[in-house]
Amino acid sequence: MAEYGLKNKVALVTGVNNPQGIGAVTSLAFAREGAKLVLVYKKVFRPFDNTKTAQNGVDRYYAANAGNADKLEHQLQALGVDYLILESDISEEAEVRKIYSEAIERFGKVDILVNNAATDDESGLDTIEKITRKVIDDTFAVNVRGSIMMMREMIDQRNDFGRIINISTDAAQVFAGQIAYGASKATLEALTRSVALEVAKYGITINCVAPGPTQTGWIDSELEKQVVPIIPMGQLIQPEDIADTVLFLSSERARFITGQVIKVSGGHAL
Repeated sequence: MAEYGLKNKVALVTGVNNPQGIGAVTSLAFAREGAKLVLVYKKVFRPFDNTKTAQNGVDRYYAANAGNADKLEHQLQALGVDYLILESDISEEAEVRKIYSEAIERFGKVDILVNNAATDDESGLDTIEKITRKVIDDTFAVNVRGSIMMMREMIDQRNDFGRIINISTDAAQVFAGQIAYGASKATLEALTRSVALEVAKYGITINCVAPGPTQTGWIDSELEKQVVPIIPMGQLIQPEDIADTVLFLSSERARFITGQVIKVSGGHAL
């Protein structure tokens, strides 16, 4: 086990209800380092075939995101770590304040924020010819507004240690077919740089991790055959690869790294 000096640090991670997802896997990585956890999820309901959830694909992915964080909670209980799990919507300002209020009441502080929660449009409307105001508003409400408010609250209650890691996507700068989603993530990368400059005086670092095609349960075998050839390193990225990078950026070892967008993509979308 790597030692990142995170024992008893309080890490707040959003978007944790998919047990194969980046949020859940990163939470477990923090737990193994001895961190205390504040975990946030929101149930997102999209139609899925319950008979197809035993294997990777959109049905498994949609089912996972429609559920709660019970599988993650069972794993955390087995590890014997101190945690708080909250169902909340980060696009709502009052909910963001409540998240931090409950975190402070339970642990007295938040040292690390991982802005992992995100939404996208799955109806085929996120193109320039079909896009609607609702798609734009819904996407930016979570991916941008929610992330900003989560950062603001973290910075407002700062202590002597602060790390913020935003989760983007490696194709944020050119994301044809999902233009609002890509634009929201490109905005998050710009925010990372701007806010990093504003809060450097407090000793808070803010960085962005941009994953490539990552197996969080949504890539079925047929899609994998199409995706792997366009990844120079020839493999899908795993959530553990993202978690390892987040742990490093959360540690003292990364104390002078700030305002950076780090692609964990196997060379994809450079």
